[in-house]
Amino acid sequence: MAAEAKPTVPAASPGTASAGSKAAPAASYKASVESWRKEREEDLRSENGWLTVAGLFWLKEGENSFGTDPSNAIVLPKGSAPAHAGVFVFKGGKTVIRVEGGAPVTLDGKAVHAQEVKADQPGPPDTLSLNALTMYVIQRGDRYGIRLKDKNSKQRTEFSGLQWFPIQETYRVVADWVPYDPPHKISIANVLGQTTESPCPGYASFTLGGQKLRLEPAAEPGDKEYSFILRDGTSGKETYGAGRFLDTDAPKNGKIVLDFNEAYSPPCAFTEFATCPLPPRQNQLPVRIEAGEKYQGRH
Repeated sequence: MAAEAKPTVPAASPGTASAGSKAAPAASYKASVESWRKEREEDLRSENGWLTVAGLFWLKEGENSFGTDPSNAIVLPKGSAPAHAGVFVFKGGKTVIRVEGGAPVTLDGKAVHAQEVKADQPGPPDTLSLNALTMYVIQRGDRYGIRLKDKNSKQRTEFSGLQWFPIQETYRVVADWVPYDPPHKISIANVLGQTTESPCPGYASFTLGGQKLRLEPAAEPGDKEYSFILRDGTSGKETYGAGRFLDTDAPKNGKIVLDFNEAYSPPCAFTEFATCPLPPRQNQLPVRIEAGEKYQGRH
C-alpha cells in the first residue's frame, strides 16, 4: 500500500472452528503467538522501527534547507546535527540533496555531497544517514516529503512495551476464501485524506459471535501474504481508534486463516508522522474482537 498498512462477541464465543488449532496443542499455539508478539515488539524497538520516527516535512518546489537551527525548513532535533547541514532541492517530482558545511551525510556508507535521492515509490528509497539520524523521501499521491528517523527519539527511549488481550484460540478463525473473478479494486483512504485504489483478489467469509462477517484484503492475486485493515467494536476503546492491521498467509484450498490474536496497531498509533491507510467501509465489523494488540495512547 502506498500509505503506511475496526456490538459484542463474548470472550468464549467460538468463531469458525479451526482444524489447525485442534491439531496443535494449546501450549504450542500459545507459544507461537507469544513468539510472534515478541518479534513485533522487537521490531518496534529496533533502530529502524516506527518508534524512531521523529518528523515528516513536506517538500516545496525549490530549496528546502535542513539542520538544527529553527530557521531551516526541515528542523532536526537539537544537538543531533550541524545548525545548517544542507538543502533538499525539489523540482518536478525529483529531489536532490546538497550537503553544506561538511555535514557528515552518507548514503550506503559513502559520503554524500550532491546527488539525486530516490523516493519510496516504487522503492526502495535512498536512505541518508547523519549521525543518529536517517532521512528519506516519501511520495504520497502528488506530495513528496522527507521522513526523519532518530535512534535517540523520546518515543523509543521511553517506550514501556506493548499490551495485549489474552491469547484465545477462538479468535484463530479458518475462513472461507471467496475469490473475485476477475480481481477488483477497493478504495483505501489514508490519514492525509488521499484515496488510492488497491487490488483485491477476493474476500474472507467467516462467523464470529454468531454473526456472518467478511473482510477484504489489499493484495495482488499472486502475493504470498495478504494484508487486512479493519475496525471493530474495541476500536477507540481498548484498541487504536483508526483500526488495526492483520497479516495472513495467502489462501489455500479455499481457506484463509485469520488469527486475530496477531492483530496489531498501525504506525500512526506510535507517531503522528505516519501516513497510515484507514479501514475501508466494508472492513468495519459490527462486533468486538477482544484479541490482539491494545492501545495505551501515545500522541
